[in-house]
Amino acid sequence: MSGPAATRRAAVLGHPIGHSRSPLLHSTAYRALGVDIAYTAIDMLPEEAASFAARLRTEPGWVGVSVTMPLKAALIPHLDVLSERVQRLGALNTVVVEHLAGSVRLTGHNTDVDGIVRALDEVLPARRAGAAPRERRAAILGAGNTALAALEACALLGYTHVDLVVRNRQRAAAALGLARTLGLAGSTVDLAQATDRLAQYEAVISTLPAHAADAMVATLGLDRAPARPGILAPGAVLLDVAYDPWPSAIATAWEAAGGTVVSGMSMLVHQGVEQVKYFSGIQDADWRHVTNVMCDAVGLSRP
Repeated sequence: MSGPAATRRAAVLGHPIGHSRSPLLHSTAYRALGVDIAYTAIDMLPEEAASFAARLRTEPGWVGVSVTMPLKAALIPHLDVLSERVQRLGALNTVVVEHLAGSVRLTGHNTDVDGIVRALDEVLPARRAGAAPRERRAAILGAGNTALAALEACALLGYTHVDLVVRNRQRAAAALGLARTLGLAGSTVDLAQATDRLAQYEAVISTLPAHAADAMVATLGLDRAPARPGILAPGAVLLDVAYDPWPSAIATAWEAAGGTVVSGMSMLVHQGVEQVKYFSGIQDADWRHVTNVMCDAVGLSRP
């Protein structure tokens, strides 16, 4: 690393970005680790990706950036190395800046997958070793870059079939291709079909922007109080990656129908822990403590 430690910096990139809690989470984690990394938020559009990659190569102090919408694919052509996961997904959320013998190497990673897996693992029933394989169904609302990470997370969590709930099936072609690569039985369905299958899903992951799922509540039949019996599978979990505002309309309705809700803030914390490891260069630490203080900072229950 060139330059004194005090000059190290990182940031979250996206548009809009004013709502992001990443600066608070990362700053809390670096204090807990005793490292000096300044972490800020930068509002940026996809057309600025090339010029910002150049900044990472030429401005001193950069250790990495977190990447959110709409930039998860835009930065890929401007990096030197892509992790196997990023190559598979075609989307990233992390860029690590390495200074090597006078040169700079930019490497892309995707920790969204880790965030989704750990957020859901906190509430899903424990998987029993040696249990007979069975069909396990999940659904993903949307088919964008975060949905690609959700697909890989579903494969890691042992789901066998994933429905992609989309308006435009053509836009889900990349996601369906990824599902096949991951060994998942994947299909695209519209909202009416998802409504008919709702009781089959052990988990639903909404990858839509804030408020985009609000209109789905009535169609899914979740707006009835009380909801009709059996509308959800027993113990069905909803992870809504949009954490602002919280609770979202669909999260409120899901919980009222007897389901379990996981905030996107939990995903943000867990994926952020992996980014902190990359940016700080620290692997051996009390990561449970770091995770707990990050949860405390945003008012999230400790895992």
